[in-house]
Amino acid sequence: MSRVLVLNCGSSSVKWRLYDGDEVRGKGTVERIGEPGGGPPDHGTAVRQILDGLDLTGLAAIGHRVVHGGRRFGEPVLVDDEVLAAVRDLVPLAPLHNPANLTGIEVARATLPDVPQVAVFDTAFHTTLPEAAATYAIDRETATRYGVRRYGFHGTSHAYVSRRTAELLGRPYEEINTITLHLGNGASVTAVAGGRSVATSMGMSPLEGLVMGTRSGDLDPTVIFHLRREGGMGVDEIDDLLNHRSGLLGLTGANDMREVLARRADGDPAAALAFDVYCRRITAYVGAYYALLGRVDAVTFTAGVGEHAAPVRAAALAGLERLGIAVDPARNAGSGDRVISPDGAEVTVCVIGTDEEREIARAAREVAAASR
Repeated sequence: MSRVLVLNCGSSSVKWRLYDGDEVRGKGTVERIGEPGGGPPDHGTAVRQILDGLDLTGLAAIGHRVVHGGRRFGEPVLVDDEVLAAVRDLVPLAPLHNPANLTGIEVARATLPDVPQVAVFDTAFHTTLPEAAATYAIDRETATRYGVRRYGFHGTSHAYVSRRTAELLGRPYEEINTITLHLGNGASVTAVAGGRSVATSMGMSPLEGLVMGTRSGDLDPTVIFHLRREGGMGVDEIDDLLNHRSGLLGLTGANDMREVLARRADGDPAAALAFDVYCRRITAYVGAYYALLGRVDAVTFTAGVGEHAAPVRAAALAGLERLGIAVDPARNAGSGDRVISPDGAEVTVCVIGTDEEREIARAAREVAAASR
């Protein structure tokens, strides 16, 4: 039994993919959930519509993406009432996503009670972070009481891409050190040493780190106090500003890197500055993570921007030649999973398409098989 359904419940959408072994037998997305005049009224309705429209006979498992697993979940787990309660307790750490994830699991359990349900956590890959990497330098009692620490996100993508990098290089996964760059509307970078996440840019939430489509990334916390005291902005307004009206959108009015690149090519100074800010942040993180790892075998780009924006890849790694990192222009202009560094480069630079759903399906299949 190798058929697995993957459900990825986002804040306003549900993506699904049906696998038969390694083959994709169906996929789709239900969007604009809960929006006036849009899609289904809630996530429960959306998931029921998906399940009702599929032939799910012989299903080995349903794999669910869950954004936040806190410190408790370092591996995918078979869902039971205790797991559901724990995920519910973590809602304050992911208020936009964990509730939707919970709904997807609950509906699937009720609809298909005999099919194993497996939760795969975005944060799980990063539970291997050393305490020195996960700890913020604030009062320890306060941090412990409110769960303030670095959790990291995009873990499923970083796990998949780092493993595929080892395959592309033809080397054992546990022997290579990789810096993976997930550059989409959300963006993060992770240092992976022998298959273990040892540093990652996103923190307690997905706001920290790289410049993103609508998120600011790294920011002096004083900015928040300043906007509150001098601008009279409320906490929710500042939250909305930094998460939804910043990043590329805040700098240019467009959150799509394709549009930013087009405007930059036309001589738009705002787009040129946004591009430089975006790439400079990546360069700084790659250099920092190189220092932490001590030896880097590969730097790998993935996700929408990482896979398709050749100018970003070139600019982000420019000037790192002394570290053995370089990009070949002709290879960079190509497409598909590939090496884009010159022959003989000390560090191999790769482009690999991420596939979080496939990683979730693999994990769900393994957990379900082990539970029989």
